[in-house]
Amino acid sequence: MSMDRRKFLKVAGVSALGLAGLPASRLLAADDPRFKAPADGLQGERWAMVVDLTVGAHDDAAISACHKIHNVPEHANPRHEVKWIWNTDYKHAFPGLATKHMPVQYREEHSALVLCNHCENPPCVRVCPTQATFKRADGIVLMDFHRCIGCRFCMAACPYGARSFNWVDPRSAANLDEPGETMLTFPTRSKGVVEKCNFCAERLARGLEPACVENSSNGRMLFGDLGDPGSDVSRIIRSKYTIRRKLHLGTEPSVFYIV
Repeated sequence: MSMDRRKFLKVAGVSALGLAGLPASRLLAADDPRFKAPADGLQGERWAMVVDLTVGAHDDAAISACHKIHNVPEHANPRHEVKWIWNTDYKHAFPGLATKHMPVQYREEHSALVLCNHCENPPCVRVCPTQATFKRADGIVLMDFHRCIGCRFCMAACPYGARSFNWVDPRSAANLDEPGETMLTFPTRSKGVVEKCNFCAERLARGLEPACVENSSNGRMLFGDLGDPGSDVSRIIRSKYTIRRKLHLGTEPSVFYIV
């Protein structure tokens, strides 16, 4: 999707004027079905994830499952990389927390599995001019690919680098050449739109846990309702020492890490 500066400003301006003329209830889109979880799926007040960094550094099985199910393209050119969940150095995931007094495996050798944090206060949602990115009532931050105009404001606002832009047609990727069962699970995107982890909202609607959690090795990942004191994630967070990424920014991430 190509758009020159003049055309983009025109679209963004019209969008802003349109939103300004709507009542507050419509701005919040409380009546929009996109903001509600399906009644027959898994229900939660605020979905959250726990990743245990003490059981190992990498989890290629979780990454592979996520990317396969969601048709995440694998481009040969690293500049076109699209990622929903990935491994990164501990010092990059938690800047300021990797001190010289930490064990060497964390400071120099350890990595962390990172993804969209589905923040309670998501800056990406605030800056989107078309409501292409929005937060559902259960805390999941989602993308409406049809509304995305490719402005990449959300990418600039996200402090975690959790969003990817489709610079080229995702369908041109080698791993998407042959349509299969996974192609029917989650639709491929188009060139010129932003995408990211969606906490497997389409699987939750069918009563299933996120693919990364279901396929993670050594049970290092947990998923559950943070609003339920009896859920696994609530019990773990109460009983274990956990950290979150860039907590000082006030975004209130929904992904916790056991260290």
